[in-house]
Amino acid sequence: MANSAQPLIKLEGIKKSYGEGEALTYALRGIDLEIYEGEFVSIMGSSGSGKSTMMNIIGCLDSPSEGKYFFEGVDVGSLTRAQVSLLRRNFMGFIFQGFNLLARTSAVENVELPLVYRGMGAKERRAKALDALEKVGLSHVASHQPSQLSGGQQQRVAIARALASDPLVILADEPTGNLDTKNSIEVMKLLRKFNDEGITVIMVTHEPDMAAFTKKIVTFRDGMIEKIEEQ
Repeated sequence: MANSAQPLIKLEGIKKSYGEGEALTYALRGIDLEIYEGEFVSIMGSSGSGKSTMMNIIGCLDSPSEGKYFFEGVDVGSLTRAQVSLLRRNFMGFIFQGFNLLARTSAVENVELPLVYRGMGAKERRAKALDALEKVGLSHVASHQPSQLSGGQQQRVAIARALASDPLVILADEPTGNLDTKNSIEVMKLLRKFNDEGITVIMVTHEPDMAAFTKKIVTFRDGMIEKIEEQ
């Protein structure tokens, strides 16, 4: 895609270290990366390569030790904690490997959760949650609890939850890690569909066949970007 516009996400010299002195270790060693609106990016690398740390920083779940992170041109490091929470809540949707659904709560109530944090009214919240479930083909199980759903259905509920808040970007951390091949492909087709509709998707994965669904692969090695491939 043409990269003439301002990047949605821009990382400049991002480092993340833990410990001090002789115990000092770097999870990230100076990351420069631009992600543009509408891209579908997979972040790959072996365990310990820094890919999950990178995802946590992009999702404002962690902050870098050094460097700058810009979201829509705004320096995230200059924001207050409350402003960072608003950024995360209003512009980002999250999908996790373990689904992270509330066990004794219906599918539709799980999908509503991020909208509760936004302070959205009950009627509007329910309508948006049902619409999101419809988009992932699960409106017929809206009243079911997670224990009544298959793993694939639970992950689709998690995708609906990420969609319900109309995010600019969806951050998916190993979204197919707990699924069989058939359900993994279903999940990837959904993510590709929503990306085709304009949502930026950033996904951590260790599975090359899942990364094949994406349009750009960023490979991490030892806390650095080893290569970036467009496909």
